[in-house]
Amino acid sequence: MLLAVLSGFLLAIAAPFLHRVAGKYIGWVLALLPASLAVYFSTFLSQVQDGPVLLEYQWLPGLDISLNFLVDGLSLTFALLISGIGTFILIYAGSYLAGHKYLARFYVIMLSFMASMLGLVLSDNLITLFVFWELTSITSYMLIGFNHEDLDARKCALQGLFVTVAGGLALMAGLIMLAIMTGSYSLAEILASSEPLHQHVFYTGAVLCILAGTFTKSAQVPFHFWLPNAMAAPTPVSAFLHSATMVKAGVYLMARLNPSLGEGELWSLMLMGFGAATMFTGAWLAFGSTGIKKILAYSTVMALGTLTMLIGVGTELAMTAFICFLVAHSLYKGALFMLAGALDHETGTKDITLMGGLRKSMPATATIAAFAALSLAGLPPLFGFIAKELMLEALIDAPVWSGVLLFVTVAAAMLIVGVAGLVAIKPFFGAKGDTPKTPHEAPFGMLIGPAVLTIIALVFGLLPFIPENALLTAAVASVYGAPVDFYLALWHGINAPLMLSAASLVVGLLLFKAWPRIQPTLYAINYAGGRVGPEAGYFKFMEWITVVASWQTRMLQNGVLGIYMLVMVAVTFGLAGYTMLDQYGVHFTLNLADSHFYEWGIALLLVASAAFASGTHSRLGSVASMGVLGFGVALTFILFSAPDLGITQLLVETLTVILLVLVLFKLPEFVNLSTPFQRYRDLAVAIFGGVVITLMILAVLDIQYFESISSYYVENSAPLAYGRNIVNVILVDFRALDTLGEIFVLALAALGVFSMLKLKAEDQHKP
Repeated sequence: MLLAVLSGFLLAIAAPFLHRVAGKYIGWVLALLPASLAVYFSTFLSQVQDGPVLLEYQWLPGLDISLNFLVDGLSLTFALLISGIGTFILIYAGSYLAGHKYLARFYVIMLSFMASMLGLVLSDNLITLFVFWELTSITSYMLIGFNHEDLDARKCALQGLFVTVAGGLALMAGLIMLAIMTGSYSLAEILASSEPLHQHVFYTGAVLCILAGTFTKSAQVPFHFWLPNAMAAPTPVSAFLHSATMVKAGVYLMARLNPSLGEGELWSLMLMGFGAATMFTGAWLAFGSTGIKKILAYSTVMALGTLTMLIGVGTELAMTAFICFLVAHSLYKGALFMLAGALDHETGTKDITLMGGLRKSMPATATIAAFAALSLAGLPPLFGFIAKELMLEALIDAPVWSGVLLFVTVAAAMLIVGVAGLVAIKPFFGAKGDTPKTPHEAPFGMLIGPAVLTIIALVFGLLPFIPENALLTAAVASVYGAPVDFYLALWHGINAPLMLSAASLVVGLLLFKAWPRIQPTLYAINYAGGRVGPEAGYFKFMEWITVVASWQTRMLQNGVLGIYMLVMVAVTFGLAGYTMLDQYGVHFTLNLADSHFYEWGIALLLVASAAFASGTHSRLGSVASMGVLGFGVALTFILFSAPDLGITQLLVETLTVILLVLVLFKLPEFVNLSTPFQRYRDLAVAIFGGVVITLMILAVLDIQYFESISSYYVENSAPLAYGRNIVNVILVDFRALDTLGEIFVLALAALGVFSMLKLKAEDQHKP
């Protein structure tokens, strides 16, 4: 399993070489890997029927981090979708991007993206899952911005990265809280735990943080705006992104954690509320768009909202509908996106208003699109019909908000029927459109993927017992947290869900017929809403960040070293002092009863020399006073029975004073470059820092978790190292490697100074 997950990264390394060897067949060659992975994952179909399979590989055992993989119905469903659809995406890309100068680079990123998604859905450890989660954000950023010479592509890639990575930071906090709540980072152990997590004090924070990560990843309102903009990516990326990979990552994690977090009302209500809002928003925006990729992108937003809402409903029927809708959407959306790319590739436009009558010049594309759109609309005999019927039935029996959720779902279904008409009827029927290129049928490599996916959707619709017995039963049990008894069939008789489907079909067809007249109005409404919507808020936020960064640069990073030191000292000691006082208090004992007058004299000498050095205008006086300060410290060591430290301090201080005096007259004179206010401000910060560090040292002296190591040095300095100067022994024996490293660093610095001085001397001798 470890090799299967990481094989995509390994093949990505070899992709440029293979591209030179395989040439135009590179897509078919690379597709052998995901096809082989799909076959390998299929070997787990019988095993997951008996329960989850945990495969363990140690990674960082000291940190309780492992590369364990959890294979159950849910993860296996995603793994098969990723590898299966990924096979056709790689073949499709070879034809769609044929002759592209960066095709090899594309395959490197795409294979890494595929491997990241497999790692995400199969990981058992929360930390490993998060690593793969972030890898999907990084690789998707590179894929969306693949056409890096296009400004819009770069802007949209950054937008997707900012939104998903921001959510990823919240997700990291949520996963850590979840691990603290359960006492484990293993998903298998978390799911097997009987602890009522919704009663834990961290439950609310964990849910909010986890949902912030999943909502941004899966484009839930109000974060839905980044997903349609990701259409700046090449169509193979869009097809993979929307059908089986990144946007489903958030849905996967919500489904994965539902058995553990779904007992709380907060989880259910948030998923139902945001899911329903996202579902209707996506359907509305899809019906009002004219670009075929934008239409499909917004319909993906609708589907993601539907999946989120079904997880929130949480009943056995809702979980069954969730899994069926997940599979159905992956099949028809992968097919439709690849067909949209074929239309763009062969006509030169994405605008469906310019298309029409293409069924004659692109008959195979038209046929496949018709069947895939039937699944999108939820019509028989496609698998999408079964999923839609289950969804309506689940909402009728929803424990809360049944009427509201059903109303919103039926309204969205009506719009989606109209969207299916825009995708399957508008480009291929009616008067011939005026396209930039003379249309012709797409090549075989661009049609095999949509054809196979549509055939699978048709077979699953006609023979639903095949996916049910093979995988869906285990997948539903994984999401619900217990075995679920259900039966899939294409026909359940005349019932309420069927009546609602029929009503949505009739109204949807009427909406499609009226679309040419109402589309300009819909566009105007959506444009006006977009100026004050979430995306506008995103751009305002980014502008605000720029303004704050500009202010921060002017105030704090203005090139004045004194300001840098002032800020660092004030912030560091301010936070340290506040934490010490607020969290722990200051507990130390200061006994001055046994002090002697000469000790006070040394202390006053130290303070006086420091004050004189800070206030004098004499360079020589400043150096001399700093020398007095150093000698005073040495005297302190000697008085408190540390003559070795004292001698070392005397030697170092003497050498320092001599060096400073030698170079003193090469330095500029002291000049008042600051105002009196600035000097008093700096004095206050300096005193504050000194007080805080003094209090911290005094507090630390009263805290000792381990036995002091100094006794070891005292006892073993002479017997083991044959030296009585303990400081010297530590430097050259006990910690010899540290000293060697310091010598090496100083030697490098000396060589650098010597090189600069020599270079300057040579420049002065040049004519």
